[in-house]
Amino acid sequence: MSQSRESTAAGPGESVYREYIRDVRIVEYTTGETSPGAESDETRYRFEAPLHTEVTFEDPDLAGLYADVYFDVNGFREEGTGDVGVPPEVVQAGKDTLAAYLLTQPHTTKEWVASFYGTTHPKIDRYVRWVSDRAEEIRATARERGVE
Repeated sequence: MSQSRESTAAGPGESVYREYIRDVRIVEYTTGETSPGAESDETRYRFEAPLHTEVTFEDPDLAGLYADVYFDVNGFREEGTGDVGVPPEVVQAGKDTLAAYLLTQPHTTKEWVASFYGTTHPKIDRYVRWVSDRAEEIRATARERGVE
């Protein structure tokens, strides 16, 4: 399982929300802005990995799913894919990984992904579970082999 802990390794006003192997982590921070109807700063979750473009999420579960996709395909780079492109490693990994990746994209819903695949919500949930299970197995095996 991934580790969750506070750390000063993040920048000021930031904390490590979840830390993984290979210098991959999710950092929690506040935006310093408020949205209409909000009473305080907005909390965001930034995915960080070596040589990876900054990707930010409003939902920590989506940030975690993004990390799972990252580990499921042994890393990928968003840079150069454009605003709506998909990294080749994700496309080549199969429909479950692509479905999980698509769910992490802005303005994409489970309804849209299910429609894209011509399937149901429970099937999309299974795809996500498979990706998360594989990612956790990959991380556990790496830790057993001394990879940090």
